[in-house]
Amino acid sequence: MAQTGVKILVGTTKGAFILDGDRDRAGWTVSGPHCDGWPINHVIGDPETGTIWAGGGGDWHGAGIWRSEDNGQSWEVTKLTKGQQDEWAANDPDFAAMIGWTDEPAPFDDTFSQIWSLRYGHGTLYAGAKPARLLASQDNGQTWETVEGLTNHPSAAEWTPGGAGLVLHTILSDPDDAGKLWVGISAAGVFASEDGGTNWERRNRLSNAESCGHHDHPAAPRDGQTGHCVHNMVQAPGSTDLLYQQNHHGVWRSPDGGRSWEDITEGLPSTFGFPIHVHPRDPKTIWTLPLNGDSIGRYPPDAAAAVWKSSDGGASWADRRDGLPQESCYFTVLRQAMAGDRRDPAGIYFGTNSGSVFASADEGDSWAEIARHLPTILAVEILDRG
Repeated sequence: MAQTGVKILVGTTKGAFILDGDRDRAGWTVSGPHCDGWPINHVIGDPETGTIWAGGGGDWHGAGIWRSEDNGQSWEVTKLTKGQQDEWAANDPDFAAMIGWTDEPAPFDDTFSQIWSLRYGHGTLYAGAKPARLLASQDNGQTWETVEGLTNHPSAAEWTPGGAGLVLHTILSDPDDAGKLWVGISAAGVFASEDGGTNWERRNRLSNAESCGHHDHPAAPRDGQTGHCVHNMVQAPGSTDLLYQQNHHGVWRSPDGGRSWEDITEGLPSTFGFPIHVHPRDPKTIWTLPLNGDSIGRYPPDAAAAVWKSSDGGASWADRRDGLPQESCYFTVLRQAMAGDRRDPAGIYFGTNSGSVFASADEGDSWAEIARHLPTILAVEILDRG
């Protein structure tokens, strides 16, 4: 099959956008905003069918998941919870007519306000919500059920919100085993299931607990556990048990499916950051984008942007700056705003809260700004059917 172009799926505070590139990952065009301008926290696509899903919402819209089966030309929303606009419309016929509102009840009433993350695997579409809840759909996103095993976890009463609230922002499904799932909740940590979501184990234990010591920051490692404020997590290829995590307090590696975590932050300029990405074929090659700190601006150290790359599983790190702004750079790259394609060499992409998308076609060695002036970018994913 001839190689086609890459689609960059972008979630923003004002809808979803799609960047289309040619076979050489150049000549980018931008379409959007899609999804009626809803805040969209995450957009994913299925390379087999081309279906695209976008999750988002908020206090005004309620939570919902949009679906497109024609490359983003048209979209249909499955509304899951009601928002303030529903209350207004119920009491104002003119407003209801203006927005095309109907009184169809939302299946989850007002129990959560946003969809934060999506994952498709083995015929199941998963969604993570705020407050933290895992949903699953067996019919392409039209109807949904709560994964009660996680909701009823014995530790649930202890879960505390991070700065963005109590959000389930990361969902991983093993490509070879439909039963294996992982989720990241801020600020409750990492949870894993071996039976498709019926039972869950909390997996935050440090592998080096004796040497960890005590940290004053509430998100930092303590009492033999990593900080519960996990920011993002990825699964390495070719190894169902090798995971990497960007935490509120460092970068961590787990060789055993999250049962224990090793600190691999040494060599990075900061313990704080949001995104992390792993190479599609090499489990030891990872990228992250450190920020200067959680309470001192959340921008690149020294206001000079760099993506940091490790080729040895985090044993050492090197900065990659070619093509990135090196002065007066104050953007933030959020937890879901870095992704990659599966080509050779692998392409890496990230979006900023200042509305730019940067792309590298040489595995992060050099960068180019391929879009600018978008709304605040919340998420970047790749749909590559080539």
